[in-house]
Amino acid sequence: MAAKSTIWQRLGIQDWFLNGDNNNSKAKKQLTLTPDDVYNYVIEKFNDSIRLLSFADRIVFYHEYIISFNAEDYAEFMHNKQGIFGIIINETVKKFYELLKQYRMAGKVVEPSSSKWVFRLVSHPDYARGDIGFIGKLLPGSTKKEENLRVTFIPRQTGIAQTFDVSQEILNGFNYYSEGYYELPYVEEAGNIEYVPSGRAQKKFARFETILPDKQFAGKKVEYLMIDDEIVVSGEDETREESDIFKIPSEWVNTPHLQIRYNKSDGKFYLASFGELTILNENKVTKSDINSPSWVELPVNSKILLNGIVGVNIFKS
Repeated sequence: MAAKSTIWQRLGIQDWFLNGDNNNSKAKKQLTLTPDDVYNYVIEKFNDSIRLLSFADRIVFYHEYIISFNAEDYAEFMHNKQGIFGIIINETVKKFYELLKQYRMAGKVVEPSSSKWVFRLVSHPDYARGDIGFIGKLLPGSTKKEENLRVTFIPRQTGIAQTFDVSQEILNGFNYYSEGYYELPYVEEAGNIEYVPSGRAQKKFARFETILPDKQFAGKKVEYLMIDDEIVVSGEDETREESDIFKIPSEWVNTPHLQIRYNKSDGKFYLASFGELTILNENKVTKSDINSPSWVELPVNSKILLNGIVGVNIFKS
């Protein structure tokens, strides 16, 4: 017995309903932006900026990212996926740091042009579903932060305007100002900021580790691998970029501050100080002339204090 046909089959439009529905579903799937699409797109633009802006051995990259979406896609993220943009941005910046570390390991000069990352996520009336656009900026001139912020407010109780200072430390971390605007300080994540000179696969004589008081490095360690048998420890004003220069990016370190030598004959390290104040294992090191260094033994696992502020530890590599 033949199966009864449906009214839609007899009218000849059942296939139109089924096929039309399937095609629409596929189209929607193809046009719907996912969090992974946004994440990969921003990473791609970050890599593009490095290719376009970098020169010689200097790695340059955008610090501000303006990402444009179709209005419906934007609304989908802001309402149905509320909070996902913040997660995407945090993971994106972590990936930035991973990529920058790879360049640094290869001996490239990686220094930020700004003290922060800025992300502006906006909608564009002329964009179709699935479209995504990008504008990048370097944010030059923002590497120096104001020590304090001046804040004015009017208490409801008195109605009288009051002004006071807010320390930047209160505002450390992730700042969310308004819908679609996110700001994060430039602080290398996932452990240490590792300065590996020249990337050469050579014997490493020692490893130096320091924690800086400067706000942009709060809670982070800066490492340096000694691959030359004689190095200079210098401050943020140092312009030389050779492998034997250990540049500590802090105003509290003199330029130069120390000279450290590995003596192959006795297998020991020695130190000469040119800075204002150097303390080695709680003993003051006499300041010497840069043209006539006065050497003192530097035992492994020693603690060095520069100008009473910046601590440096030396370990056998």
